[in-house]
Amino acid sequence: MVVKQNNLIAEVSETQILSSKGFSSKPFSILPTHHTESNPLSDSVHAMDMSDAVIVKSSRLKSVVWNDFDRIKKGDTCVAVCRHCKKKLSGSSTSGTSHLRNHLIRCQRRSSHGIAQYISAREKRKEGTLAIANFNIDQDTNKDDNTLSLVNIKFEQTQLKDDTVNTGTSNFDQRRSRFDLARMIILHGYPLAMVEHVGFRAFVKNLQPLFELVSLNRVEADCIEIYEREKKKVNEMLDKLPGKISLSADVWNAVGDAEYLCLTSNYIDESWQLRRRILNFIRIDPSHTEDMVSEAIMNCLMYWDIDRKLFSMILDSCSTCDNIAVRIGDRLLQNRFLYCNGQLFDIRCAANVINAMVQHALGAVSEIVIKIRETIGYIKSSQIILAKFNEMAKEVGILSQKGLCLDNASQWNSTYSMLEVALEFKDVLILLQENDAAYKVYLSDVEWERVTAVTSYLKLFVEVINVFTKNKYPTANIYFPELCDVKLHLIEWCKNSDEYISSLASRLRSKFDEYWEKCSLGLAVAAMLDPRFKMKLVDYYYPQIYGSMSASRIEEVFDGVKALYNEHSIGSPLASHDQGLAWQVSNGPLLLQGSAKDSRDRLMGFDKFLHETSQGEGTKSDLDKYLEEPLFPRNVDFNILNWWRVHTPRYPVLSMMARNVLGIPMAKVAPELAFNHSGRVLDRDWSSLNPATVQALVCSQDWIRSELEN
Repeated sequence: MVVKQNNLIAEVSETQILSSKGFSSKPFSILPTHHTESNPLSDSVHAMDMSDAVIVKSSRLKSVVWNDFDRIKKGDTCVAVCRHCKKKLSGSSTSGTSHLRNHLIRCQRRSSHGIAQYISAREKRKEGTLAIANFNIDQDTNKDDNTLSLVNIKFEQTQLKDDTVNTGTSNFDQRRSRFDLARMIILHGYPLAMVEHVGFRAFVKNLQPLFELVSLNRVEADCIEIYEREKKKVNEMLDKLPGKISLSADVWNAVGDAEYLCLTSNYIDESWQLRRRILNFIRIDPSHTEDMVSEAIMNCLMYWDIDRKLFSMILDSCSTCDNIAVRIGDRLLQNRFLYCNGQLFDIRCAANVINAMVQHALGAVSEIVIKIRETIGYIKSSQIILAKFNEMAKEVGILSQKGLCLDNASQWNSTYSMLEVALEFKDVLILLQENDAAYKVYLSDVEWERVTAVTSYLKLFVEVINVFTKNKYPTANIYFPELCDVKLHLIEWCKNSDEYISSLASRLRSKFDEYWEKCSLGLAVAAMLDPRFKMKLVDYYYPQIYGSMSASRIEEVFDGVKALYNEHSIGSPLASHDQGLAWQVSNGPLLLQGSAKDSRDRLMGFDKFLHETSQGEGTKSDLDKYLEEPLFPRNVDFNILNWWRVHTPRYPVLSMMARNVLGIPMAKVAPELAFNHSGRVLDRDWSSLNPATVQALVCSQDWIRSELEN
């Protein structure tokens, strides 16, 4: 509005000058120009007799706008003539140049002469001379394009008056556009330095000449400001969560030897949707001790004020992670923040365990895998050899639609596919060995047997990982049957008559059993909370796994379920202070609001007594009712979270427990990295930034993308 008023003042002033000089006798009034430039002042200037006018060339015309206007002087009056449409406007030095800029924006015949005319002198000195000629603006833009919506990105809507410029048809907000640019960089992971790329600057300037392109330092500051704003939203959301949080930790590699620790919250929100948000992305030194890493994680938990809300922590399987989990668990147990004395706190990533077993299995047959790669390379090295191979395949009677292919060594599922196809053509490869003297890389019968066994291992592992990563609702209940199946196969593989294969299976089983002993209780509890299975799935698998010891193992699971349920039902200090107190009494479920902490502590024994005696008087708890009712029919499209959302009024306590348990990410690997050996790698451009900026970019990117997905 300020610019618009200045334009009008400039026009009035110039009109008065022109009238006094006798150039126009038309009256004028101060009216908003809106979408048209037709006004008495423009008409009077346009009607000037320019026969004896002189073009003024002066070095004092500093504004780049004069690249599109000729300044013509007739007597004591100056007129600016548009070089594109020949329209005449006030050219007086007292009129300024805003009205000339506005005309250029609306001028239908204008063609841009390049970015150089719109970059400020400071930006010019920084970038050097720009030789970009004739970036033409397409004037035939389809009006329907205005209806397109860029996935409803919720960009910054705040406008500041000082940054707003009237372009004739709408207000241009410099600050808003700056933050739109910063959000775009965050959302898509672009390098910050793109704001200094000549091509990008040319594109933006020709698209919107009024936008003052920012420097790398400025866009970095804008990105950090966006991060601070988004962080407040995440903090408020975490504070209002109805349940607990499970925290997963991953190490990312950066350029050089740098490493970053990514801490991600996983939870089920108030609408029973499974959510995840990155909370911290902090640089760590590989030489940091376990104490230092544990302390860094605890600082992050306390910064977000979620140490009291933590339900479990998901780490990789390694000795370092063991010690970190113990240190953090001990700290939380001191404050009585964990359920079941921390039995469900330390959870390991199931996908990570599977990947570790895969690497061990492939390592055992690495020489055989190399031979198969060389064999495929030999067959594909010549069209003649390939044709000969295909002819032999027909003779043997192999009609497989699959063709021999080399694997991607960094993706172990592709190695499995290569071995699987090679086994299908085993007879053809043996025949090739007998008929082609040049083919010297071949497998013995023992090697074929061993690679057959390992390929069967890989087949199972691929199927299990696919269940983990392709499930529409990756809640904690889906893992138990898959991992029970893995354990049963390992038991069977150990019985192989080939000592080499049985020894390999034993080593794989040992790795898996370490995971199983630590996580089986959590897996079983999550399975129990699936209304399609309840305790029946445990009753089915445990006799196969434990044999004569199964009864005691099943009892351990049920005792764990009851203990976890009781801690939720009596509202102990172990539960979140914000959830209130909920338990069963003789008249059914009663929800009491939390009182002062010391009152709860004094009446802890009474709460437990009331709960136990009410159960003894014949009142059925949520857990009893749930387990006694028939199983829900198995359905491919079953959504367990929707089931618990609907049944929350019937099972108020058990649903609280389900929200916490089902939100545990038993496998924290991203789908695109499920079969990758190398893990997460930070983008090269972002790796070069300082750690604070990297955290701001990675976290903000995750938050903005999550907001778009909701």
